[in-house]
Amino acid sequence: MEEYVKRDVYLNRLIVRRDNNLIKVVTGPRRAGKSFLLDPIFKDYLLEQGVPEDHIICISFDVEDEETPQELLDREKLKEYLYSRIISKTEPYYVFLDEIQEIEGFERIVNGLNKRSNVDVYVTGSNSKFLSNEINTIFRGRSDEVNIMPFTFKEFCQDRSEAVNELWKEYYTYGGLPALRRMPTPEQKTTYLQRLWKKTYLDDVVERHHVENRDALEAIADALCSSVGSLTNTTRITNTLASVRKIKITDDTVAKYIGYLEEAFLFNEARRFNIKGNKYYENIKKYYAVDVGLRNARLNYRQQEQTHLMENVIFNELLYRGYAVDVGVVEKREMKNGKSEYKQYEVDFIATNGKDKFYIQSAFAIDDDEKRQQELNSLLKIDDSFRKIVIVGQDIVEYTDEKGIRFMGLFQFLQSGV
Repeated sequence: MEEYVKRDVYLNRLIVRRDNNLIKVVTGPRRAGKSFLLDPIFKDYLLEQGVPEDHIICISFDVEDEETPQELLDREKLKEYLYSRIISKTEPYYVFLDEIQEIEGFERIVNGLNKRSNVDVYVTGSNSKFLSNEINTIFRGRSDEVNIMPFTFKEFCQDRSEAVNELWKEYYTYGGLPALRRMPTPEQKTTYLQRLWKKTYLDDVVERHHVENRDALEAIADALCSSVGSLTNTTRITNTLASVRKIKITDDTVAKYIGYLEEAFLFNEARRFNIKGNKYYENIKKYYAVDVGLRNARLNYRQQEQTHLMENVIFNELLYRGYAVDVGVVEKREMKNGKSEYKQYEVDFIATNGKDKFYIQSAFAIDDDEKRQQELNSLLKIDDSFRKIVIVGQDIVEYTDEKGIRFMGLFQFLQSGV
């Protein structure tokens, strides 16, 4: 087999969950590499650890996979096959079940396997029938979810020899879906991404939720793609659909359809948090695309603002590293024209993982003192002692200024961390 991107972060998340008596459920967007994470990546690791190959049982139920015997799509035949392979009652076995939702009543088989002390079970499933918010119920609270995303920029650059600036252009244009590594031309990449939207992602949502107004669903997907990095709410989207697309739909339906798109791992929301008031604004949020290439393809590459794309990539990188991410606002009472009034200063990201917390401003360029001060204003008005970082799209030498604010280049952040 050709050399592959090992995805060490996700591999380690499986390693620490190995033999924990829970069903490991790998979730994420279609074509992000869920199946590949199990076989060959995790399988190769187990083999290196001395697990006999006949103790690793890998079955894919993807209808496109010709290697799976048709008879195994029958639940009783599958059960018979699995238990015929698990010969010992004491030696450890590892069972990988890919696209398990193709088996009617799969939860009974998986829960049964998990009851055996020497069987460690790993499954993946399609988001059209297998949602994250249903996993706990399906597996009776005995599951452990590992969510994966498309390639990060660092993963994307693995085994690539081009200049980093050229790789960045390709990444922010076409994104990080693994299959793109085998597609050398822009035409191939574009066709692939647009076909996924038309024939896979939206079909999944329509099928799972019995969506009646597909035009509205697609218009909302377009609106979220267009508003990446911008504050928005359901009312604004409803009004935009009515005025621009002539689609009349209620705020409640817009909110419901956005939820469907999030459940399909196409978008993530970032809630707006009042740092000084220590509370969320419930009705105003930002949405970011799980993959910028998918976002660009959906818009036919009409909106290629590097500022917003850079912000989206930073957001995804923080999620990949295990942080919870909000967008922040600092309210300050200031005098203007002899009157006291509140002014709001936006903070691009608040990242926390329970033990660590920091604030980030994303600045594509800081060309002069005015622009630099504009980026610093919100950070300087935060009174706490947590780290404050400005990530700059330019190639700069990292430094910390006299206020304790750290400046670093985008590539340094994406390839090394904070």
